[in-house]
Amino acid sequence: MYTEALSIAEYADSEDISVPTGTLEKLYANRAAAYLNIVPGLHDEALVDCEKALQLNEGNHRALYRKARALKEMGRYKEAYEAVAKCSLAVPQDPNVIRLTQDLAKMLGLKIRKAYVRSKVRVCLTDHDKPMGMALGMPDVTPLPAIVDLAKNPLADTHEFKQACSNCYVKTVLDFTLYTEEHKCKKDILLGRIKNQLDKSWKLIRPRPTKSQYVGPYYICKDVAIGEGCRYPGHCTFAYCQEEIDVWSLERKGFICRDFLFDPFGPTSKINLTVPKILQEHHGIFMFLCGVCFDHKPRIISKTNKDNPSLCSHPVTKHAFEDQKCLVHILRENTVRYSKIRPYSPQNQMDICRHEVRYGCLREDECFYAHSLIELKVWMMQHQLGKLLSPIKGRFGPPNLKMQFVCGQCWRNGQVSEADKNKKYCTAKARHSWSKDKRVVLVSSIERKKWTTIRPLPTKKPIPSQFEICMHVSTGKKCQYIGNCTFAHSTEERDLWTYMKENNIPDMEQLYEHWLQSQKPGWSEEASNSTIKENGKQIHMPTDYAEEVAGNHCWLCGKNCNSDRQWQQHITSEKHREKVFNSEDDQNCWQYRFPTGTFRVCERYLKGTCTEEELCKLAHGNEELKEWTERREFLLMKLAKARKDHLIAPNDNDFGKYSFLLKDIK
Repeated sequence: MYTEALSIAEYADSEDISVPTGTLEKLYANRAAAYLNIVPGLHDEALVDCEKALQLNEGNHRALYRKARALKEMGRYKEAYEAVAKCSLAVPQDPNVIRLTQDLAKMLGLKIRKAYVRSKVRVCLTDHDKPMGMALGMPDVTPLPAIVDLAKNPLADTHEFKQACSNCYVKTVLDFTLYTEEHKCKKDILLGRIKNQLDKSWKLIRPRPTKSQYVGPYYICKDVAIGEGCRYPGHCTFAYCQEEIDVWSLERKGFICRDFLFDPFGPTSKINLTVPKILQEHHGIFMFLCGVCFDHKPRIISKTNKDNPSLCSHPVTKHAFEDQKCLVHILRENTVRYSKIRPYSPQNQMDICRHEVRYGCLREDECFYAHSLIELKVWMMQHQLGKLLSPIKGRFGPPNLKMQFVCGQCWRNGQVSEADKNKKYCTAKARHSWSKDKRVVLVSSIERKKWTTIRPLPTKKPIPSQFEICMHVSTGKKCQYIGNCTFAHSTEERDLWTYMKENNIPDMEQLYEHWLQSQKPGWSEEASNSTIKENGKQIHMPTDYAEEVAGNHCWLCGKNCNSDRQWQQHITSEKHREKVFNSEDDQNCWQYRFPTGTFRVCERYLKGTCTEEELCKLAHGNEELKEWTERREFLLMKLAKARKDHLIAPNDNDFGKYSFLLKDIK
């Protein structure tokens, strides 16, 4: 019947009668399915029809899937894998696509070493027993207890690990080769492989990318998945093999210590999780804020009061700061993100709360699971050390560097003079002005233990992905460049520039602000008695003594609002409403269309007579209806969390395409 329909379409074309491209595309794809279901299957004919359907629409996932099936039966496994890899991007949770991907990956392991990597498949986890972000096809990991013993390797039953160095694990033309000759191995590279696999080669497991706060599952690099080299070596944040996905997923959640994998069963292995190591991975700073204001609905960010440090800076209700303070991790990226670090207790579960990750945990502080990666790491550290986290002072900046700001004029004269209590003058007898153009930053590394001046971050655009040492300085000579050299003149300068770049600190003034807050939380240059130079004299402005405004903070958008009017404008904006219901990680969890609001299966679709296709208001099958129901419950949870946190106006019931949430299912 499909053949007859295509013949009619061909005849119509000869009579200048236009047949919709979408109809032709479906006819070819459906006839290909018929060819495959005939016993024995007509695989050549099916492949031809799939190619014709893909010429009309290269994104037709049904044609891609059937093309992969045909190629598989014809023994063309690599081409089949490439086709099903494209298909898995469109329908990441289709069980048939997942099964075909895994079968092809196993078959390719006999011929192509690299192409046996599993496809990028998104998984929406529904329980706490499985590590979040684990790709399908990973060997089962034994469920972990509430308090994880890092002295045990949870991958020991399914994986093997080995130490190597750049001298014994060498890149060849096509792949890496492990040489076993005797040599003085540095053992600074981690290798791994999955047990009981046909591919016995060792895979390089790179350090986990930590520049982003991404909490979803890790994916295989698209270039590597099709057997090619990565276009962004050294900067790619995707995994290169399944072993990397397995290690990264557990490492991010605190179930595995990378250092311990080098010697999984060594009796003398010791894990040292410290505050500098946590900040090196997650960036930002720790600070104490008023806990009452932070837990207020909506959230209010208030520090210590300038006039009375024992109280918070709330303009009306000033709470006792020491009694109500809470530890918060502050990360400044495109927006400001505040992550509360709740006190650790033995009842805490060493895992991330799946509700908090997806739509916000309604239990809040009563939840036993961690609500952020940084909170999980702090809990792990407290569990290991058996102590609570104290205020972090003097540890701002790269963990291997000590930092201080001194008077530039005194430093040129061989003296080290810091600022006085009021931050107006230096402590030297000359009383030099303490202004941004008169102070310099000094750093000292653990290795050199010598104070070195750091120049401002280069303003060259775009900022390089990584800073290099000046070639003149690296050879022990003086820099010959006329002007501002954009290369670092010391390893300390390179490390600090890199830290500033990764934490979005554009200049020395902001660096000083962050450093000052780390020395005395709640104190900043803006909030202190800052001065303004006018005609060479220092004058005070009325705003220098103004109390810092503690306004409402939207944790969804990372926006602070200093007035009720500004807050109302923000929470009623379209951009904020979309943020309430949507996030960049949500779309990859769903396979079918967005719910239309009518939760019934289309009878015409079941009979094969529905012509509205994507425009149909009814569900096309029980699977789509099931997903619509799950998606509605998911969005209702997000709406409930937003209402509880006062991120939605009380009388606001107009949510555009999400308004169906307020109606009962008929």
